[in-house]
Amino acid sequence: MTVEETSGTQLMVALDAVEGAEERLAALLAAVPVSSVVVNVREGGRSGLGRLVESVQGRGAAVLIADDVQLARVVNADGVHLGYGETILESYETARAVLGGKAIIGADAGRSKHDAMTLGELGADYVAFGIPPFVKDRETAGQRQLELVAWWAEIFEVPSVAMDVADLAQAEALAAAGADFVCLQLEAGRAAADLVDEARSWIAALANAR
Repeated sequence: MTVEETSGTQLMVALDAVEGAEERLAALLAAVPVSSVVVNVREGGRSGLGRLVESVQGRGAAVLIADDVQLARVVNADGVHLGYGETILESYETARAVLGGKAIIGADAGRSKHDAMTLGELGADYVAFGIPPFVKDRETAGQRQLELVAWWAEIFEVPSVAMDVADLAQAEALAAAGADFVCLQLEAGRAAADLVDEARSWIAALANAR
């Protein structure tokens, strides 16, 4: 599976590698189409990670490890998702040097148009626009995210991903603005059936938006 631009907006999901994650993901992937999965690995969360990666890949979705290039290589993930930081350009170049040209490497440009354009020029497989957790004015940040996605879609061919999406309404608005992928955060502790229902709602909204 590769991250490519499509005629409609696809669903990505993100989750923490905690107890029960593999089972919840298996239920989700069996029920709805998901392009790729971003896995956040916290301290002590590596147990069973290789099995989770194989399970997801076996169901046709790509696995991207969040921010840990060496771990992505060790567990044979499809690539990495790099969260926004002041050194995002250097982080991208390091990831590409380590993982090579065939790996999927996506990077979050935050609200920086300059970083987004530079990442595209460097060869990022997708450019993400997220809202860091420290941002307090989420409403204003959400509007800025919409504007960035629309700007990117009008000018560039590299796929865009909307991260840190607040809710279903924002997901639909981002799809209408031109996002190629919208990422749904799967909250730890929620029942698999509830996650499947939410994902189905998002997929229906994304399909109607473009």
